[in-house]
Amino acid sequence: DAIVIKARKLGRVRSQSIMLSVGINPDGHREILGIKIGDSETYEGWHEYCSWLKSRGIRGVDLVVSDCHSGLVRAIQEQFQGASWQRCQTHLTRNILSAVPKHLQPEIHSRLRSIFTASDLETARILLNATLESYEDQVPKAMETLENGFDDAVAVLALPERYRRKLRTTNMVERLNQEIR
Repeated sequence: DAIVIKARKLGRVRSQSIMLSVGINPDGHREILGIKIGDSETYEGWHEYCSWLKSRGIRGVDLVVSDCHSGLVRAIQEQFQGASWQRCQTHLTRNILSAVPKHLQPEIHSRLRSIFTASDLETARILLNATLESYEDQVPKAMETLENGFDDAVAVLALPERYRRKLRTTNMVERLNQEIR
């Protein structure tokens, strides 16, 4: 993830991006992998950041969790070939609920939670199909967002259960961003 801050550079105040990554080691412990200041949160900036991580020895990446920033996703796919990409379930949930009337939001939020915390991909897909069928007439845009984002949001289900809770969202990186601010 990245946060944008104001920084004095060459005698002027400019926007800069603090790019940050956190990893989960095989023991399930979190480790900061890198923090770097870049000019912007673009594909080029993320590509350079991922390349920098690799030059520092980052290897064996199985899964990368992020929001759906297109430049970041593209850089991940190019720099960490073979790694799965997990779309942050919290960000996807917000995207879906923004297209849902307030009175339906608690009900659909509960359904999304069930989908995303399913025990396996087959169960998640059954819950997805039931949700799509139940709400496609009432909130078609929200259901389209859910259907399009489903596969990326459940990539974490391929991992052992002990890692899933920490890796289904970008919450640990977001918290670190808050501390940096």
